[in-house]
Amino acid sequence: MSSTAVASGKIEYSNSVEYSDSENRNALIAVKAHLIGGLLVFLLMMLAGLTMRAVQGTWLEIGADLFYQIMTVHGVGVVGAAGIASTGVLWYFLRQYVRLSNSIFWINFIIFLTGVVMILGSIFLGGYGGAWTFLYPLPAKSMGVWSTGAAAVFQLGLLVIGTGFLILYLDMGRGILARYGSLSRALGLTQLFGKEAVDYTHPATVVAGTMVMIVNFLGIAAGAVVLVMGLINLYTPEFQPDALLMKNLIYFFGHVFINATIYASVTAVYELLPRYTGRPWKTNKVFYAAWFAIVFMVMAVYPHHLMMDFPMPQWALIVGQVLSFGSGIPVLVVTGYGALMIVYRSGIQWSTTTKLLFLSMFGWAAGVIPAILDAMITVNRVFHNTLWVPGHFHFYLLLGLLPMIFGFTYHLIGEGRQGDQLKATDNLGFYAYLIGALMTSMVFLASGANGIPRRWATHMTEWVTFAQVGTVAAALVVLGALIFTLRALISLPRAADPR
Repeated sequence: MSSTAVASGKIEYSNSVEYSDSENRNALIAVKAHLIGGLLVFLLMMLAGLTMRAVQGTWLEIGADLFYQIMTVHGVGVVGAAGIASTGVLWYFLRQYVRLSNSIFWINFIIFLTGVVMILGSIFLGGYGGAWTFLYPLPAKSMGVWSTGAAAVFQLGLLVIGTGFLILYLDMGRGILARYGSLSRALGLTQLFGKEAVDYTHPATVVAGTMVMIVNFLGIAAGAVVLVMGLINLYTPEFQPDALLMKNLIYFFGHVFINATIYASVTAVYELLPRYTGRPWKTNKVFYAAWFAIVFMVMAVYPHHLMMDFPMPQWALIVGQVLSFGSGIPVLVVTGYGALMIVYRSGIQWSTTTKLLFLSMFGWAAGVIPAILDAMITVNRVFHNTLWVPGHFHFYLLLGLLPMIFGFTYHLIGEGRQGDQLKATDNLGFYAYLIGALMTSMVFLASGANGIPRRWATHMTEWVTFAQVGTVAAALVVLGALIFTLRALISLPRAADPR
């Protein structure tokens, strides 16, 4: 169960899975397709976000129906792009240790694109604007704004995408079981509980990949159940499922899926920082214990989204609050601290790749703080339906998740071969993105602290200044992301595998 050996800044995978040259070429093309697809969707969704902020800031005028359509596509598009791009990162590294199928990886990508077309059609042709959460019974009660068919196609699109991911996770599970014999062994639990000697070279990627596969399989399965019930309700109104059950299933599915994307993408940190520092990332009992705790935490903290739903069982709200308080600890202990130690006095060269990967550790660690505050019942009662919540998850995604994906993309590009002009452009992109992402998140948090509600197309006069500052911040984010994405589009297709 060995991981990677680091010598002279180059990673050598010991006991790695052997593939043919054609398999490796096909796999690299598939990973590039996932990254390019994900980055293009991210860029489009950032433009959608910029548009919404400009509307709220009175710098742009559109109809309320179109605003909520854009809001819907922005939410579902960001989640989808995070899912497909982070899967590309995880799959690239996980296949070094377990045998994975190129065909199934491609099948998931094609199914994903099919679902995207369905969702876009339901929104911009069918007029669906009920947000990505599709909360029951809103899809069936649009007051004539969209048709039953549009709501059905939206939910079918999500169901199609989820089916593709379930197929992919089944293949990941098959590969992990074939290599390690059990999920507990892959997670390092046999070492944690003393059944096996501690192997400091057990791949961190395998631990993370196993965790993601477990929680996302369960999360997507829950999402499939609620989507099917919603579809039945659309065409058989007599079927009226319990609204609180539906909301629990939706938020369990959504919270698990979007959180799993960052746990999948962190494999880039585990695999690439050793390459750039010349130091191996060693796993140990603390590492295994933290990831074992994350398996349960990521599935159990979602009730902090339902604290204002008074019929919720009190024990569920207590569990959600307590686990939300502790959810940041494993991240800080095993990944944030580990990244600091591996970089400290390593002589690392600060390229765009390494700056992005290190930035992601800050974004992940600091982004959990607003979430912990929002999980406090007394704070939640005031903040949860305000822009504080978008502030939290924009912090997580813009400064945590996306730098991991951008950093991995730059690694594949091989930026060490670029000229001074490209380096200057990349620096412009990095600092525009960093400043814009920090400003965007902080403006959202400040807006929430001032009681500005979320999901409102029109802002009151006293809120407009916040939205205008947020628009400038969003423009900087778009500039940085545009530079990163253009570099990917130009350089990634012809890039060789740097391993």
